[in-house]
Amino acid sequence: MKPLIELRDVEKSYAGATAPVRVLHGVSLTIYPGELVAIMGASGSGKSTLMNILGCLDRPSDGKYLFEGRDIAHFGPDALASLRREAFGFVFQQYQLVSGLSAAQNIEVPAIYRGVPRPERRARVSALLARLGLAQRGEHKPTQLSGGQQQRISIARALMNGGRVLLADEPTGALDKASGQQVMALLRELSASGHTIIMVTHDALVAKQARRVIEISDGQIVADSGRDERASANSELERPIGARRGLIAGGISEAVRAAWQALRLDPARTLLTLLGIVVGVASVVALLGVGEGTKRAVVAELEAFGAHRLYIMPTTDGESQLNGRLTMADVELIKQVPRVAAAMPYLAGSVVVRANNATHRSSGAAVTSDFPQILKWHTQSGAFFDAADERKLATVAVLGSRTAKKLFAAGEDPVRKYVLVDNVPFLVVGVLEPKGALIGDANADDTVVMPFSTASTRIFGTPNLTWVSVSMADSKHAVEVEAAVKEVLSKAHRGVDFEIYNKAAAVAAETRTVNIMTGLLFVTAIISLVVGGIGVMNVMLMTVTERTGEIGVRMAVGASRGDVLAQFLIEAVLLACVGGVLGLFAGWGAGSLCRLLDQQVIFTAPAALLAFCCAVLTGLVCGFLPARRAASLDPVAALARQ
Repeated sequence: MKPLIELRDVEKSYAGATAPVRVLHGVSLTIYPGELVAIMGASGSGKSTLMNILGCLDRPSDGKYLFEGRDIAHFGPDALASLRREAFGFVFQQYQLVSGLSAAQNIEVPAIYRGVPRPERRARVSALLARLGLAQRGEHKPTQLSGGQQQRISIARALMNGGRVLLADEPTGALDKASGQQVMALLRELSASGHTIIMVTHDALVAKQARRVIEISDGQIVADSGRDERASANSELERPIGARRGLIAGGISEAVRAAWQALRLDPARTLLTLLGIVVGVASVVALLGVGEGTKRAVVAELEAFGAHRLYIMPTTDGESQLNGRLTMADVELIKQVPRVAAAMPYLAGSVVVRANNATHRSSGAAVTSDFPQILKWHTQSGAFFDAADERKLATVAVLGSRTAKKLFAAGEDPVRKYVLVDNVPFLVVGVLEPKGALIGDANADDTVVMPFSTASTRIFGTPNLTWVSVSMADSKHAVEVEAAVKEVLSKAHRGVDFEIYNKAAAVAAETRTVNIMTGLLFVTAIISLVVGGIGVMNVMLMTVTERTGEIGVRMAVGASRGDVLAQFLIEAVLLACVGGVLGLFAGWGAGSLCRLLDQQVIFTAPAALLAFCCAVLTGLVCGFLPARRAASLDPVAALARQ
């Protein structure tokens, strides 16, 4: 029969204060499948170190360790983890059960790292619990079980993946006599079924129950009763189940479930950690909402009469003494400028309007039928006058909503009724929709709009314009259009006796300013999110310290460094995700409160997505250091902390 385990001149040394400390001195040992071996020695004899090497938790400093003929010296950390997962099961003196998991969950841990599907794991756990007489204890936590029951749970965990080789460290050391006898009977039964059992003990009575006893003293084997010829690899031995797949826990879903269980162990600390992320995300959402609302409010105010326009007004040049004047001829010239969509004359003045024994002073405006297109100002009732009305000098008018309310009773429709404008009768053909904006100190809705041809002759008595409104096809070229208009008018006027107000450029400048302010708000919010992330990092580092023993257990049952790294990283990200979701709701709540205080707040999906992604990224970045620290732990040192 081929040996299962071979040690050839194995030595083990540890770094000391002044010189290396040798624990094992040239240990050579051969163990065959199915043997029940007891390694006996006093405290400090090196038996625990030998067991750690046999279980691939530690490496020899020198010599060879062959498992089924393979030299494990060439195995990396993950290969050793795979070997532990597939071939070994550990039974510890202090049971080493994860306190936050139930008995059933403790048993299934090795199969989780092997990637066994959940239904298969649960069936296997149920079978093991029934076999060990613990069928009714699966949902109990370790603290609810007796010492003997905990040790049997530990044995069940060792058998979860098949347990070809069971390594038992003082399996009865923490048990009373009756429980110890039950555990030893179980180990003998497992040996009879083909499992290779290696016990480490200092108790001669326990060692005598093994078929082979090896004595170790001062790091050397001093006695060996020899191979048990009756031992063999029994065909009844259960083979490992499942196949390795996925990142951890057989896939991301298992990783998330394991992370969620870990976070639930200390709800108070989890909630306090979440608070930093919640505040950070809420700040991002609320401040971006305020910034977006402010930006839109500013733009809406500037666009009250359209933003894609130029305003040209006559002026007097102090140096050349030019008397500025704009006429309809200038309007026609402007219309020829490239990228000018439309140009409209605007002649304004104060007028007195009368109707129904009501008199009201309003702002009169002489314009063309391009008014709705250029100013983006349409009628809410009736219609605007057309080009035909302009040509025949029709006495028709369109009232602003405020002027209509001053002249007509509530509910009365002004359309098709007459008003007197400076004693000239005009037929009301429409009422403009409310604009809710100001022109200087005047209300924009307090106006009377009339055809330019009619009002310039019969009301204002002058063809000279107050200003010209120019609508551009594309506001991106506002500066170029402004330059072109200035060039055309300068040539026609032989000088610059006018001023051009580029409202599109003003809107763009205001928008850029608001964007900068929003960016500053975002940076401020991100700082609070980073502070929350630092809190996550601190808590995760503390968690790694507190769960060092648990990490050692997980590594012993087959978790690779990548598994441990992923588990703690996913815990941090899950923490950030939960905080991110709660932060979104908190941010929306804060924004809604701002709305009650008359602050315009606009929530957008991109802002919410950005805030959530920032939270996840914070968890990922801040969780990496603790996760890497957990993954880099030495299994033996970690187990010593349990």
